[in-house]
Amino acid sequence: MEKDYSILLSLFKEQIKVAQIRTVTAANKEMLLLYWKLGQLIIYHQSTKGWGAKVIERLSVDLKKEFPKQKGFSPRNLNYIRKFALEYSIPILLKLNEASSKMSLTNPSQLSIQSIVLDFVQQAVAKIEETDNQMYKIMQQDVAELDERPFYDSILSKISWSHHVILMDKEPHLGKRLWYMHHALEEGFSRNILAMQIESGLFERQISSKKINNFKRTLPPVNSDYVNYFLKDPYIFDFVQANEKADERNVEEQLATHVTKFLLELGKGFAFVGKQVHFEVGGDDFYADLVFYHTRLKCYIIVELKAREFRPGDASQLNFYVNVANDFLKTDDDNETIGLLLCKGKNNVVAEYSLKGLSNALGVSNYQTSKIIPDELKSDLPQLEIIEREFKE
Repeated sequence: MEKDYSILLSLFKEQIKVAQIRTVTAANKEMLLLYWKLGQLIIYHQSTKGWGAKVIERLSVDLKKEFPKQKGFSPRNLNYIRKFALEYSIPILLKLNEASSKMSLTNPSQLSIQSIVLDFVQQAVAKIEETDNQMYKIMQQDVAELDERPFYDSILSKISWSHHVILMDKEPHLGKRLWYMHHALEEGFSRNILAMQIESGLFERQISSKKINNFKRTLPPVNSDYVNYFLKDPYIFDFVQANEKADERNVEEQLATHVTKFLLELGKGFAFVGKQVHFEVGGDDFYADLVFYHTRLKCYIIVELKAREFRPGDASQLNFYVNVANDFLKTDDDNETIGLLLCKGKNNVVAEYSLKGLSNALGVSNYQTSKIIPDELKSDLPQLEIIEREFKE
């Protein structure tokens, strides 16, 4: 009976947790829809009645009196609510939903995301001009009767209000903003991590940058597009405090010590295997700097660090370690190992020539260290003691 009861209890817990998540998700959607509609009302009355910004202060006072226990009616938040409705007007919302559907359906690649973002922005600009010309013709009674389905189906309804505030504050480009929404959902970013990624230029580093690799020649098309998509240039390791003379071992030690933060910058799917992984080849000892396993690609990834600019011989060294990993680590169930060289600068032409003729999948990216993290973001990152404990386990 005890065994059967334990199974029953486990099923109960699972269903309750699912229901709790659905309740929170539904509540978030309803709140965002409310904010969107309230913003439409503010815009309508300001544009048709000639009211200025003071109406928001008056609304704040009266709403707090009427709903004393409900948060979200401060002048600051009402201004965000107005901005939320203004930047996601109905025409823009419909175009955003089209672009968002394409992002969800496509296998992500650098070029496909660039194309979707460009098309969406061009269409959105046309709709914004059209909306401006029509002086935002929304009647008060129409706001109550708006078709809510486009908003419910939109990615706007799937992220929290605090995420929206960050996006409105820090990313004015609507196309990039849409990508950050998708990325935040996929990666499970908190609002502070999202802010940090925007400030570090994640879109530019992952989507806009020219990446140096030989993936198209060495990997199947689906894998080559995906690997090229998730790689960044440069990588930013804010948590590494290194001076100009720091060697690879110093940087490597800090990356390994702060493995949780390192994995955050690498992206989803990376699992840490080890540092200075030992291989004995022909009676000699060799040590790969950092070894990871990628759960989606089902392959090992060798990361070699250079605390200097890239040199042609670095590609040969990385190629050697990938060959060794394929023989010593890879099993029949794994795909071919991928190599990633991280350096403190590179000549792209030299790097491209260095990868020519090599049959293993290799990439070369820059990395940066010692960028200061604002105090308000530090609390959202794992504390050193927790990271070290996780690493030991």
